[in-house]
Amino acid sequence: MNFQRGRSREEPEINLIPMIDILLVILIFLMVTTTYANFSGLQINLPQAGADNPNAKINKQIDVSVDASQSYAINEKPTLYSGVEQLAEELHRAAGDDKEPVIIINADAKASHQSVVNIMEAARLAGYTSITFKTEQRRK
Repeated sequence: MNFQRGRSREEPEINLIPMIDILLVILIFLMVTTTYANFSGLQINLPQAGADNPNAKINKQIDVSVDASQSYAINEKPTLYSGVEQLAEELHRAAGDDKEPVIIINADAKASHQSVVNIMEAARLAGYTSITFKTEQRRK
């Protein structure tokens, strides 16, 4: 005999709330204990150069220096900077009769990138294509 004819049978159910709580605790534990590696965003491999004979005769050299306060000097003579065109004229004066001097840019480590670009632009306006940079070796 079935005395529960009118009643529906209750289906067994699984309570998901404790399982979700446990998964959240595991997720938080993993987030806290994970170490993140700091990779640099930009890896640059700089070119290397070697000179066979550094004392070989080359064209006239013009040393152009710039410091962190954007003060320029051409061949160790301070030069007031009022624009790229004016700097190009100063380079012409320093070159004298030489048609293709080597422009050596000696920039302070804290000099702005723009000041170095100004020197390069002035050399381009003056018609000089030989540009190099002066560096120092790190002391050990």
